[in-house]
Amino acid sequence: MLRHQLIHPQISGILAAAGHHATILIADGNYPASSKRGPRAELVSLNLMPGVVTCDQVLQAILSAVPIEQIRTMQPETDGPYAIPGDPPVWTEYRRSIAQAGLDLTLEPIEKWAFYEAVTTADHVLTVQTADQQRYANLLLSIGVRMDGT
Repeated sequence: MLRHQLIHPQISGILAAAGHHATILIADGNYPASSKRGPRAELVSLNLMPGVVTCDQVLQAILSAVPIEQIRTMQPETDGPYAIPGDPPVWTEYRRSIAQAGLDLTLEPIEKWAFYEAVTTADHVLTVQTADQQRYANLLLSIGVRMDGT
């Protein structure tokens, strides 16, 4: 029986086979998951209904299961119909989840098109599509290494 929070069998299997530098996209409900992913990345759809499940819930489960060394976010646009002032509110949730996991990581925003490019590499192994309705909720996690038997 698993001791961590992640119990989804397909996601667990993909993460178990992934190694250092592999990336995991936690996609919000607006992300174009069918077209913006790596050439070998598997897609797991957890979008049951609007808002269920959220990106933060998936983040918490993944942080409990594998070592993460980097977390990139999609930088908000500063003008146009999708612009928001400052950090998206969801980033506060992420920072809290990261701290509760005992990690010393910061969110690293990258420009929207650079984010898409970072996702569509050969290192991308998994997209978890959520139904999160918050803008700029996408996360790109990079798997780290297990240290000293941890």
